[in-house]
Amino acid sequence: MRTEELNRLLYGSKLRAYALMRRTTYLLTLISVGLLIYAHGIAQKPATIQLLFNAIDAILSIFVVIYLLRILYTFERKKFLRRTWFEGLLMAIILINEVSTYGLEESAIYTFFESIDIPLSVEVYRVVVSLFMLLLLIIELLETRVHLKTLQFKPTITFLLSFLFLILIGAGLLMMPNMITTPGSMRFIDALFMAASASCVTGLAVVDPGTYFTFSGQVVLLMLVQLGGLGILTFATFFATLMRQGVGIKQHVAMYEIMESESLFSTKNLLRKLVVMTFSIEAIGAVIIFMTWGQEVQFESLGSKIFFSVFHAVSAFCNAGLSLFPEGLYTEPVRFSYVMHLTVAGLIIFGGIGFPTILDVLSPQSMRARMERPWRNWRLLSRITIFTSAVLIAMGTVGFFLLEYYNTLAQLSFVEAVIASFFQAVTTRTAGFNTLDISALTVPTLLMFIFLMFIGASPGSTGGGIKTTTFAIILLSVWATIRGKRNVEIGNRTIPHLVSYKAFSVFTFAAMINIFFLFILTITDSQFDIFRLAFEQVSAFATVGLSTGITAGLSDTGKGIIILSMFMGRVGTLTLALALSTRATTTAYKYPETHVPVG
Repeated sequence: MRTEELNRLLYGSKLRAYALMRRTTYLLTLISVGLLIYAHGIAQKPATIQLLFNAIDAILSIFVVIYLLRILYTFERKKFLRRTWFEGLLMAIILINEVSTYGLEESAIYTFFESIDIPLSVEVYRVVVSLFMLLLLIIELLETRVHLKTLQFKPTITFLLSFLFLILIGAGLLMMPNMITTPGSMRFIDALFMAASASCVTGLAVVDPGTYFTFSGQVVLLMLVQLGGLGILTFATFFATLMRQGVGIKQHVAMYEIMESESLFSTKNLLRKLVVMTFSIEAIGAVIIFMTWGQEVQFESLGSKIFFSVFHAVSAFCNAGLSLFPEGLYTEPVRFSYVMHLTVAGLIIFGGIGFPTILDVLSPQSMRARMERPWRNWRLLSRITIFTSAVLIAMGTVGFFLLEYYNTLAQLSFVEAVIASFFQAVTTRTAGFNTLDISALTVPTLLMFIFLMFIGASPGSTGGGIKTTTFAIILLSVWATIRGKRNVEIGNRTIPHLVSYKAFSVFTFAAMINIFFLFILTITDSQFDIFRLAFEQVSAFATVGLSTGITAGLSDTGKGIIILSMFMGRVGTLTLALALSTRATTTAYKYPETHVPVG
């Protein structure tokens, strides 16, 4: 039968078939995710778990059949295969594994990964496929016009709700009995705290993630860090462009406002490269970390070593600071793995410098263009972020070395002390890892840390704080005022007054929020001195994750304040203010000027 005859034969039933396949996909996706959560989070008996996995495999087989039917019913099959190549590849892997498992009674995926000592490969495979189908479901729902008409939220509100949704889902998963190593379930406030810390890439912890959580719980933490580092909307939009024909102008406008790009075109280009670049950097970092674990660092298996490497690479690039070691990177075997420390510091810098800057400086297209035109300079944003970050890291390294040379650095050699100082200066920029005992630092060092944490990372990055550009523009504005200049200038460019107003607004909001929350903490947790509480509060707000050791001892109300600080610090004070405010109806007027004495 020719293609045209087949298409005519199928044309009459195409709409009914697509409607049936869509409804079936919705229902089975929800069932498979529910079964997956029950199997990993609640079920205890091996027979029950095996039955659940068999049911999930059956659902995955139906997904393969639905995909084949979609190929059959589409009239341009080659274009369909090219457009859904990622989905097709995944369906092919499912088909091969199902045939080998139930036909040859030996799982192809299990056999392959068991040979490299990763016995949990089948479970991870089921998780990945089920989450993939859930993502397809979410994208389908977001693209449905009915939902777009009933949920006319501003992009900033959508951004806030996405993080709130991620935190609540994460807390619910972490409360399941199989997520922790002890009998029972995690307290809600503690589960909410850990979910918020991971989703907001902060790193503060009320429990030890390496010993308190099971492998399933650690995987949940890893997913929250990855989704929180780049944002759910970024992933959803990326996969929508990957698995569908693309996204409309409304989605591009939303991402433009959230990511603060210079234009819609730059937003589109950034979105297309952002996720791939993130995974590439994290993969390279994981490989280097895997190769730099010292001989004295013992792992249960090769699979455990790979997972530890991936976890710390993702945590470092996303500036999360969560570690699977009891005392972070200060734990005895890892404390002296200085090559690994430098690798982690490099990932932190890449994650905190901002995606627009990385693309402008390190992307192959940009480097090729500069080789052809050597006189071409970096963009102004790149110059500001790189220069400001370099100055802050250098100041932090020198300052820490001088302040701690006879304290926490006393037992180290000169080179080791320099590396340790450099690492602490980098990690204070919203990362949260530590290779020294933070509780043993002197007061001047902690004050310097608070200053560096408050500034934070750069725009368009996975880090928090008021951002390096905000700090630079405030300094330039103050300098212009002192010199009596009407305009703020940098790099032969004039910074608009609106940008200066925005920088001062961000600084003011951040300062007021930290002072207010610190005031609340002095009431709810008066057992700790105000300096430790201030350090904890700024660390939470700037999504750093460094602590003097008081996190687990905070009251439930204090933990709630820290959770709120982490959330507000991740979404940004100005974003929160814009989401909750109403726009002025008009600005086409001006009152008479008057002068008020200041200073």
